[in-house]
Amino acid sequence: MERGVGKVGFVAEHGLYDEPQSEAGRRSAALVDERGLKTVRIIWVDQHGVPRCKFMSGVDYLSALESGIDFSAALLNMDTGNKLFTPVFVKGGGFDIDELTGFPDMILVPDPATFRVLPWADSTGWVVSDAYFSNGRPVPLDSRYLLRKQVEEAAELGYDYLAGLEIEFYVTRRDSDRIELHETGWPPPPPAVSVVEQGYQYLSETRLGGIGHLVEKLRDGYLGLDLPLRSIEDEWGPGQLEVTFDPLAGLDGADAAVLFRSATKQIAHDLGLHASFMCRPALPNFFSSGWHLHESLRDRTSGRNAFTSDSAEERLSVVGRQFAAGILEHARAMTVFTTPTINGYKRFKPYSFAPDRVTWAAENRGTLLRIQGDPFEKGAHVENRLGEPAANPYLYLAANLAAGLDGIRRSLVPPPVVEADPYADDAPKLPTSLWQALDLLEVDDFFASKFGDAFVSFVVSMKRHEVERFLSEVTDWEMREYFEFF
Repeated sequence: MERGVGKVGFVAEHGLYDEPQSEAGRRSAALVDERGLKTVRIIWVDQHGVPRCKFMSGVDYLSALESGIDFSAALLNMDTGNKLFTPVFVKGGGFDIDELTGFPDMILVPDPATFRVLPWADSTGWVVSDAYFSNGRPVPLDSRYLLRKQVEEAAELGYDYLAGLEIEFYVTRRDSDRIELHETGWPPPPPAVSVVEQGYQYLSETRLGGIGHLVEKLRDGYLGLDLPLRSIEDEWGPGQLEVTFDPLAGLDGADAAVLFRSATKQIAHDLGLHASFMCRPALPNFFSSGWHLHESLRDRTSGRNAFTSDSAEERLSVVGRQFAAGILEHARAMTVFTTPTINGYKRFKPYSFAPDRVTWAAENRGTLLRIQGDPFEKGAHVENRLGEPAANPYLYLAANLAAGLDGIRRSLVPPPVVEADPYADDAPKLPTSLWQALDLLEVDDFFASKFGDAFVSFVVSMKRHEVERFLSEVTDWEMREYFEFF
């Protein structure tokens, strides 16, 4: 009897697996049997970069490899507060996409190459999926689909895209896990938190060792998931950590970022802690957290790093400089994808170790792009310091890759590198708010051409809805500033 999931034979009907994926599917099916997995979490990463999922039985996961699973497309209509931001029952679902008329289901197809067994959960697997309409067409608002298209474009130019992750976050103690209805309705306020026993000593062995119970659990979790862990470090703020990973190719870097954030939050929660990837929490002595994206291209013919310079006069090859030039040209419009929250723009301050304008330099932590590597160095790459930890990994990588490839196609020449103070350089300023960034994206033709007009309109509508909700709230600052004074 056919299992009641998805659409029978959907994967084969539309040719959605290549041979490596089919082989990965067979391996994952064998793992389900060998490990006696009772549950497989089929993950779909929404437009915010948040993993949504259904917990499926092991046997229904096997059916999903052939038929996919049904999954509500209503999530596409929700901003970060789960508020609907578009009239959902109009034709096209508010996005001028015919298949979204009527609040339909999508069909999620697991990508078995991403299959993992979760070390901290009982008899449980985990797999990322791609979203399709019932007619077999990819959902054009699926951020993983957008990154895949850019990875394919890089391959057509003869390159593999490599991304190394360097992500900061905070861990605090949960003083209360109560969930209850409040006068203001649902959801309740965030749990009360206090800092963990760590902070104020940057890169301190004793401070990091003092939270060994957390660090070791995180370490074991990452390694148990086959994530290519490089380092765990303590940062400036109390409870602030940074984790870095070795480079991954193609979609793997973004998939790893999703798994890393999800694992971090779940492992911390099991220890009575709260891990947050919010950029700048409003807690005493907390600094901003960033996501630095290390990236390069690999020549698909020779296997060499395409950014390695063959000239003693240049730190990057011609291709590397063109890639950097593309990112710098599109950086201001790109910020919606690298820094998608209102809170994230509080990081772009002078002398903050975060960029505040479109600059690049060698080994300078105040610039937007940092060149890492010397002439002839095999590991030469660029580090984009624009992103916040809450960014959707697929959109962050896709925007970078699209911009870099544009620089290669057009043989762009980057501006001169900054030789001194990047915060005093006469370079274009980054937007200082999400609404400014949206204005820049809305008038930009490039990302509409790469991601589609419908997707850019979708993102702008969603984020403007969030901005309107934010601006309608009365803040603590306003009460302090005006309540007594006037």
